[in-house]
Amino acid sequence: MDFKRINEKLEILADAAKYDVSCSSSGSNRKNTNKGLGNSSGMGICHSYTEDGRCVSLLKILLTNHCIFDCAYCVTRKSNDIKRAAFKVQEVVDLTINFYRRNYIEGLFLSSGIFKNADYTMERLIAVAKKLRQEEYFNGYIHLKSIPGASDELMREAGLYADRLSVNIEIPTEKGLKLLAPEKNRKDFIKPMEKVKNEIIQYKNEKKLLKKVPIYAPAGQSTQMIVGASGETDAEIMYTSAYFYKSFNLKRVYYSGYVPISNDSRLPTIGSAVPILRENRLYQTDWLLRFYGFDVRELLNKEHPNLESDIDPKLSWALRNLDQFPIDVNKADMRMLLRVPGLGLKSVNKIIKARRYRKLNWENLKSIGASLNRAKYFIVCDSSTFETKDRTSAQLKSIILSNSSSKFSATLSNQLSLFDNQNTLSA
Repeated sequence: MDFKRINEKLEILADAAKYDVSCSSSGSNRKNTNKGLGNSSGMGICHSYTEDGRCVSLLKILLTNHCIFDCAYCVTRKSNDIKRAAFKVQEVVDLTINFYRRNYIEGLFLSSGIFKNADYTMERLIAVAKKLRQEEYFNGYIHLKSIPGASDELMREAGLYADRLSVNIEIPTEKGLKLLAPEKNRKDFIKPMEKVKNEIIQYKNEKKLLKKVPIYAPAGQSTQMIVGASGETDAEIMYTSAYFYKSFNLKRVYYSGYVPISNDSRLPTIGSAVPILRENRLYQTDWLLRFYGFDVRELLNKEHPNLESDIDPKLSWALRNLDQFPIDVNKADMRMLLRVPGLGLKSVNKIIKARRYRKLNWENLKSIGASLNRAKYFIVCDSSTFETKDRTSAQLKSIILSNSSSKFSATLSNQLSLFDNQNTLSA
């Protein structure tokens, strides 16, 4: 093995993979058998964190950064003058095993540029996973990126060796994809996602009847969208996410702020700020949709096409719906408690349990861990002291902002100008 060349490849292809953020393994449960290597049971991989706070990581690389496409937003596009490299299948297998034995990683995240065609590329990604499972008896986490346009047969095989599969839809809307990647077809992204969804359902049903049926993509599938490259509103982005969650049973949608890499008139110029704050607001909205019972139309619509930069989407909704507040924490149902700014899932569950035994007052809520610096303006409890004065939403917003600080405050002015640019592009 030419270690110098392998190291050069690793440097090039690990750097090229850094733009993909969709690498969590939550939900996988592949147990070690036959004295094999690794165990992905119950943990997240790729610099993620387990429930007990432990950080875990994976080898995150591209199989190659050669690509037949010329997507304007992609650093590996064929017209970009960069160093190119490609791993052999066995090289990736050897790297994974050697890194694992040295305790550097606990799994593999493998993506690739598309060379020759989708099936040719997907076959090699699968070959890596298959060798790891069947020849090296590796039971650690494996995340494979599904190649848009790959055949159903290959997608079926991929799920038998990978813990998670993902197809990055890249640009949130079809019009944006046509603008920045005219060679690509939206249908090619949908096809493998549909196949994986159907296979997961089929294997789960068969598993109920036959215990020896193999597991299929136990950590499900995910996708990623680039934010800030093509002028979509936040509403367009989140409506796309809601559609994919509902239609393909996705585990996660990831949002990646566009990093300017090209002097292209269709894209933000090099040096433009990466929309970190906007990315954060989209993740907060995603959380509200998946765990807090919100409908995307409540948070984003024609009247409110973009999320507010200075307050989170939950507080924004509450200030627009003051007619539904205040609520009594001793009587309100779970749905409304979850809509109170400052009350999270854990706090709400504790409130529901605690109020079975006594009426809760401010001290009780503090001991539960409720964030009363916000919640107190939207609730009443077993106390004679309340903050439910007749204030407008603008007054409440001003009061709350004056008593809080944000980790994004230093970059807020830059992000606000970015939002203005996005609105101009979308007009």
